[in-house]
Amino acid sequence: MRIEIRNGRVIDPASGMDRAANVFVANGKIVGAGETPPDGFTAEGVIDASGCIVCPGLIDLSARLREPGFEYKATLESEMAAAAAGGVTRLVCPPDTDPPLDEPGLVEMLKYRARQPGFAHVHPLGALTVGLAGQRLTEMAELAEAGCIAFGQADVSVVDTKVLLRAMQYAATFGFPVWLQAQDAHLAKGGVAHDGAIAARLGLAGIPVVAETVALATYLQLARETGGRLHIRRLSSAAGLELVRAARADGLPVTCDITTQHLHLCDRDIGFFNAHARLTPPLRSAKDRAALALGLADGSIDVLCSDHTPVDDDAKQLPFDEAEPGATGLELLLPLTLRWASTAQLPLTTALARITSDPARILGLDCGRIAVGAPADLCVFDPAARFIVSRERLKSQGKNTPFLGQELAGEVRYTLIDGHLAYAAEKLL
Repeated sequence: MRIEIRNGRVIDPASGMDRAANVFVANGKIVGAGETPPDGFTAEGVIDASGCIVCPGLIDLSARLREPGFEYKATLESEMAAAAAGGVTRLVCPPDTDPPLDEPGLVEMLKYRARQPGFAHVHPLGALTVGLAGQRLTEMAELAEAGCIAFGQADVSVVDTKVLLRAMQYAATFGFPVWLQAQDAHLAKGGVAHDGAIAARLGLAGIPVVAETVALATYLQLARETGGRLHIRRLSSAAGLELVRAARADGLPVTCDITTQHLHLCDRDIGFFNAHARLTPPLRSAKDRAALALGLADGSIDVLCSDHTPVDDDAKQLPFDEAEPGATGLELLLPLTLRWASTAQLPLTTALARITSDPARILGLDCGRIAVGAPADLCVFDPAARFIVSRERLKSQGKNTPFLGQELAGEVRYTLIDGHLAYAAEKLL
């Protein structure tokens, strides 16, 4: 379908474009961005983007779709609807499904199921070890051929560092990136909240910052030894950020991301045992939150992700230390990015880069940009439109988020995936 997006403010962080322009789409590609259409272009549908921003589709580096194995928590259909409503056109799903993504057939099945018009592009993370058990390496080359974009362990630590060394050596040999969550299994064992005054007052078992830094220091040393590419998922502390900065200063090819929850919240937001704030890693101190926000602004942290983890009510409506960790986030990635940009007084080109062109760079994909020939993955949103986060509004099957009841700005009006209209809050002209 040939679509013209008129009268919008076009922001393309990859090129620095920020101006009034029209965007023209045909055959799943962007065929023009300017005042006049390309020669011979006739629109079959028109989107009036007056008062709206047109940007590349959002790319989320951590979004659990819950398939296969956890369909009672969410389905592919429900979470793809949530992605489209949130302006997310590409996402990376961790390997902790049931069974884990440790066999090519499972990856191919997931990719096949997700290959439907209007569904976001899905890039699975393959399991680094069989069953995520941390003992035997998976056949990474076969998993990569099946569609895995990188390899990791989700939230599961590899306790045996010799196994981890061999896995990182294998990955480095083939040029596969390794994505790891920095949390030492022994230091974090039994913990449910940040090890600080709040946890002590509430009587909750703590997870100290050193659980992150010990694991992170190990990963960085192994990356230095193997020469492979390392991505740190869901950094949570100021001390961890300093280790990443130091590694980068030494020339180590390491990247990292943080979640929207850790950008905006801290351990104080646990309140009186609010299970919606039960997350992995735990919400850290206000000082850590401030450091992460500064790191995201100056580029020390590469990407902001939602860490979308839908949890069913039965697993969430429990005492804090018994509740399953996780929060729904696909539909809130954009407005929470805009909130951060407003608070930090950042240009929208900088803020939107963290959820478009920067994750595309980490994935090594030719996307996340508005340019002739690029995939027509686009998000049209009204930055001034405000809404209240509510269970009824969320399209995700998981209704759990610590932002319930809060007012946010930034509503998605249209989402295009490969030129297909995946979400429309209003009819085309």
